[in-house]
Amino acid sequence: MSRRLVSLTLDTLEDLPRPCRQCVYWELDPVSADRACAAGDPGLEKEAWVSQTLLEWGSCGKLIYVDGMPAGFVMYAPPAYVPRSMAFPTSPVSADAALLMTANVVPAFAGGGLGRMLVQGVARDLTKRGIKAIEAFGDAKFGDAADPAGTCVAPADFFLSVGFKTVRPHPRFPRLRLELRTALSWKSDVEYALEKLLGSMSPEALLRPVRPAPATRSTTG
Repeated sequence: MSRRLVSLTLDTLEDLPRPCRQCVYWELDPVSADRACAAGDPGLEKEAWVSQTLLEWGSCGKLIYVDGMPAGFVMYAPPAYVPRSMAFPTSPVSADAALLMTANVVPAFAGGGLGRMLVQGVARDLTKRGIKAIEAFGDAKFGDAADPAGTCVAPADFFLSVGFKTVRPHPRFPRLRLELRTALSWKSDVEYALEKLLGSMSPEALLRPVRPAPATRSTTG
C-alpha cells in the first residue's frame, strides 16, 4: 500500500470529498457563507479563497493518497485568513500559531494513521516558515445525532489523539494547541527506516538506474 502526501493546489482541490469541496464554513464569515450557499455555488468562493491564500501566504492544505486514491486532507492558514475563527467562544487563536481549520479522513481509510501523517506534514511545512505552533477548535460533541451543528469542525478527540493539548476548555468547542517541535519528534519505526533509506540516496540515484562499475583489469608483475 503506497501513501503519498501532497500540497493543496487549485488542481488537487478537485480531489476533496464533494461536500468539503463545496463547503465555505471556514473560508467566509457566517453571514457571507449563508449568502454564498443561497446563491447556489459556494464552490467558486472556496476556489477563490484557496487561490488568494496560495498567492498571499503559501501552502494552505495537504492531501494524502493511498494507492492513488484521495484518502484524506487538512486545511490550515493564519487566523486572519479564516473569518469563521472569530465566531468561536474560545477564540482568538494565539498570535504565534496557524489555525488548522479542518481535518478529514475518508471512512474507508480510517484507523490507518493517515490523520497523524497529515498533521505531521502540516508541522513540517509550518516549521520551515517560522511558525511555532498549530491551534485548532475541536468539537467535543462530534457525531451527536441530537446536535448536528458544527460538522465542519473536526472531533476534539482526534486532535488529542495526535498530540494536541487543550489550552482553553469549553463543553463544545475547546481550543487545542500542538507545539511544532512535538509534532516533528514523531517517528514510527517504518517511517524512520524509510527516511534513512531515501536520505542515503541522492536525487540523481533515485531518478536514474544504477550502472555497474566498469571492470578493472588486473596486472601481474
